Amino acid sequence: MSACSSAVTVDPEIDVSGDPGQAPTLTYVTPLDVTTTFRTTIWEGSGPELVEGGPVLFDFWLEDATDATVVSQTYDSKPETRQLTQEALGEDLYASLRGQRVGSRILQVAPASSEGSGNYPSVTVIDVLPLRAFGEPVAVRPDLPVVTLAADGTPSITPTGADPPTTLIAQPLIRGTGLQVGADDTVTFQFAGFGWANGEEFDSSWARGQPESWSLLDLPEAFAEGLVEQTVGSQVELIVPPTYSLKVTQSEEMSGQTVVYVVDILATRAPGTEGTS
Repeated sequence: MSACSSAVTVDPEIDVSGDPGQAPTLTYVTPLDVTTTFRTTIWEGSGPELVEGGPVLFDFWLEDATDATVVSQTYDSKPETRQLTQEALGEDLYASLRGQRVGSRILQVAPASSEGSGNYPSVTVIDVLPLRAFGEPVAVRPDLPVVTLAADGTPSITPTGADPPTTLIAQPLIRGTGLQVGADDTVTFQFAGFGWANGEEFDSSWARGQPESWSLLDLPEAFAEGLVEQTVGSQVELIVPPTYSLKVTQSEEMSGQTVVYVVDILATRAPGTEGTS
């Protein structure tokens, strides 16, 4: 979804380097003299353009430009999800993200007086992440419900009419090329849940307008078993028999039924690591 890694020198003399999906490395002389807000695209992504008012998923790395100390960053925790509005993002970040494409890396330099920069001049790198699975389609078992995707990636299913399986099935539909999900990772994902028998949706992050981030240790057992060792960028169809507890993701009317989840894996972060997606 991004261009190749490179080191780019931009006015005001800041070197930004690092691979796509990794935390950036910034090199500049401190204290940096910042009098006006400056922004540039380090590389342009090849994904869809961000939609005004729609959700945007991004990582950021924020430094105090007076001494290059790291003030805040998301690369060792989980990405941020906001709406692409000035109200949700603030004036500077909104201006930096507006019109960008998924996969882009953006540099923003703002003076201390700028909105959201506190009492120090700031240097921020923002990586725009995908909101849906990205990878290669995988041949699917013919006995599983067919998944159809809307233009924005929202899934729906067509029931098979057959008896449901009695064991958990985790069938990749799209295989991404990102990192594998570890057993105690924090995973950012989109999902929709459907009844096996009727194909009706009963829960969806798509309907709420943004992905979710959870430690695999805190997710229902079916998610933990089905997503571990899957790769970022993948879409997985989980067939969950009623022997599995679905905890908070299960509405009362689905109790005792086999359900189908379609899960898009957008990012994964292992505890104690930095700069992985």
